[in-house]
Amino acid sequence: MEVSGSMKWLALAGTIGLMAFASISPSQAQVSGDVVKIGVLTDMSGQWSDMNGPGSLAAAQMAAEDFGGKVLGKPIEIIGADHQLKVDVGSGIARRWIESEGVDAISDVTNSAIALAVQRLTRESNRIALFSSPSSTDLSGKECSPTGFQWVYDNYSNTVGPVKALLAQGKKSWFFVTADLAFATSLEKVATKVIGEGGGKVLGGTRNPFGAADMSPFLLPAQASKADVIFLAEAGKDLTTAIKQSSEFGISSGGQTIVAPLVFLTDVHALGLAAGQGISFVTGFYWNLNDETRAFAKRFFARHKAMPTELQAGVYSSITHYLKAIQAAGTDEAKAVAAKMRELPVNDFLAKNGTVRVDGRMVHDMYLVQVKKPSESKEPWDYYNLLATIPAEQTALPLSESECSLVKK
Repeated sequence: MEVSGSMKWLALAGTIGLMAFASISPSQAQVSGDVVKIGVLTDMSGQWSDMNGPGSLAAAQMAAEDFGGKVLGKPIEIIGADHQLKVDVGSGIARRWIESEGVDAISDVTNSAIALAVQRLTRESNRIALFSSPSSTDLSGKECSPTGFQWVYDNYSNTVGPVKALLAQGKKSWFFVTADLAFATSLEKVATKVIGEGGGKVLGGTRNPFGAADMSPFLLPAQASKADVIFLAEAGKDLTTAIKQSSEFGISSGGQTIVAPLVFLTDVHALGLAAGQGISFVTGFYWNLNDETRAFAKRFFARHKAMPTELQAGVYSSITHYLKAIQAAGTDEAKAVAAKMRELPVNDFLAKNGTVRVDGRMVHDMYLVQVKKPSESKEPWDYYNLLATIPAEQTALPLSESECSLVKK
């Protein structure tokens, strides 16, 4: 039977219409596996578990619940795992999640060495990485990824401000006490560059193994160096041990200044205000900053029985932004979502008018704080005095100095 020209046109128009509808429908095949699955890869049982760990998993679950439990009509599933602070274990979990369990995004990832391995895996497999905890500047620098994001802070944001301030006070000689870990050596590298540019001098340094029970073999050479400043490139229990022992050795009372860029709320909680008072550092979030941060913290405390660290708050913020980007993109395909993440502003209790740069670094205002004296604290977990707000543009390495391949110079 011969088909008229008009009928042919109508048939063609119908086909085009169906194709167009299929291409813009956001709720059918646009979500892989009919679920958006997010894995929280963190330290659940080791010395960094208080600042991340179960609290990071709780924050991720809160983010999914607050989003309504679904995105593009499909359920949001949160899973978690303990990488035991081992690169082989962490990368093995991440690979299994991606290849066998349909995980779309990996969140938190305490430990920079594990994070760098996850960055490579997610880049190769077209998945999203949401780093809240690892501080290595390589994640948004020479190891940057189109689908990788460094959310709360990095070694630049937490080091440059305090180092410049101390140099301006005339403290020119420095000594490093550095953990033998990727984040710590990155901290030392960033600080050394700033010290040299500011006319300072590094007198020496020590390397301590991770989880050292006794920090005296590493602190005593620092004390003996007579350096103006002892820079503790440490975190977690290594850091609190170093601070407690430096107090016992009379390092601060002897005239040397101790700077510790990676101090978290749980570290101060473990130290106590008597031991921690007077320590200054930079943070990307404090629970007692304003009504909005307190509201989130109250809900988090009801679930986790501790106030949130900046890292745990960052898990919530980054996952929420990721889900918003999926909604806006109409798909969970990683590159499309990553583009939306860079396009959308970040506005929540963690960041106001935060922006996600081409290198994957989310930049936002940060805060210079000082640990309160015991007499200044008005309630449990009330540990910080706010000294200054650091504008967003001063908290990240300028793109003109970036080693990220995504940055056009």
